[in-house]
Amino acid sequence: MTDKTTKEINQISVSDTPTEISSSEDSRETPAVHKRRKRYSGKYPRKFEDKYKEHQPEKYKDDIEKIISKGKTPAGMHIPIMVAEILDVLKIQPGETGMDATLGYGGHSEKMLEKLEGRGHLYATDVDPIESVKTEKRLRDKGYGEDIFTIKHTNFRNVDTVADYGEKFDFVLADLGVSSMQIDNPSRGFSYKTEGPLDLRLNPESGKSAAERLRELDYDAMVNIFVENSDEPYAEKIAKEIVRAYHKGAKIETTGELREIINKALSFLPEKERPEAQKKSCMRVFQALRIEVNSEFEVLYDFLSKVPECMNSGGRIAVLTFHSGEDRLVKQFFKEMKRSGIYSEISRDVIRPGREECFINPRAHSTKLRWAIKA
Repeated sequence: MTDKTTKEINQISVSDTPTEISSSEDSRETPAVHKRRKRYSGKYPRKFEDKYKEHQPEKYKDDIEKIISKGKTPAGMHIPIMVAEILDVLKIQPGETGMDATLGYGGHSEKMLEKLEGRGHLYATDVDPIESVKTEKRLRDKGYGEDIFTIKHTNFRNVDTVADYGEKFDFVLADLGVSSMQIDNPSRGFSYKTEGPLDLRLNPESGKSAAERLRELDYDAMVNIFVENSDEPYAEKIAKEIVRAYHKGAKIETTGELREIINKALSFLPEKERPEAQKKSCMRVFQALRIEVNSEFEVLYDFLSKVPECMNSGGRIAVLTFHSGEDRLVKQFFKEMKRSGIYSEISRDVIRPGREECFINPRAHSTKLRWAIKA
């Protein structure tokens, strides 16, 4: 072959190839375009949406373990509290029927399912339409099918409608805390620490947001809610500042706006005391609004009233509380029902998480566990 011929062959373009070849190539599937992960400033991501490793704990196990070992909860994840103590109280046996009243991330449910060893049934309830879908997929992928595990998207106050065919429970767990993935997600508005809409609803598809509810309250109602729901010592000053802000045309629709008003209300405090007091008041006011928006005391009252009728004789119930109002209600119910002969035994004292657990999971600090046994 001459040099000239070789040169001509090498210069043939794609458009010079036969039509049959071009059409064949056109019929092939176009490969998916690779999208680069969004870049963030600094060594570690600070924004909730940028923490891609923490949102995929199964894929990045080593990274997740490092975060937990430092006493932090990975974003979008929830570490179940007092698992060993709960299992010790509930004494779950294979073949029994139980209920996890607050599914959340599914950590407690998974441990209870392990105790059933493939026999019996666990029912779980949750009103959060966002997180419950993720949790169901996570647990289904681990092999827990409908034959042993049923999730119902209803409030646990409806405990008497949860079990099928009139079944009764041998064990019941109610973890009354808000899940970490709800707290950490700024779009849910649960935390005063991050900017987001002032929402605070466990089910953002139902009811009024905290911003809407706050606008409906007058001064006296605000004070009452802040005191009754969270024992806020500066309730009157904070309520007065909120009312003043509304009179000036403020809308208070974000977590940051409410935080600034609370901080302003406490500006009279000595400079050394002020930061810590503002932090604690923010926590209490947000808690009080969350309880109000989700009718948490009413829900707990209904649940505690109904649950004994839904349990078998000898059935065990464990309740985790996270603030004094919840704990008082559970304590009163258990005492009264023991006096009435409904419960044969109740916990004399609260059970608290150990020091090691509180270090690994700081959100466990305020937890109290109470239990009772059906007569």
